[in-house]
Amino acid sequence: MKIEVDQNICIGDGSCVMIAAKTFKLNPDGKCYILNEELGPEEQNPSGHVSSPLTATMDTREILIEAARACPVQAIRLYEDDGTEVKL
Repeated sequence: MKIEVDQNICIGDGSCVMIAAKTFKLNPDGKCYILNEELGPEEQNPSGHVSSPLTATMDTREILIEAARACPVQAIRLYEDDGTEVKL
């Protein structure tokens, strides 16, 4: 699974962090980013889009779906390994 966040539309609601704290965090600007030990937030967001494959240290698929559903502006998108978007 691949996780993608569009920081350009993120409003910093924080519901994603409340639900999936192992995967999401808000940066100093109040924008969501993905916690991935291999990618720092600075390297993830040159265009305002951050993405990461699902890793073992992140939340489960079910929790990620719940977090994406909770985003009030749909800034979080989830994709299967074949590139198909996960239906929320």
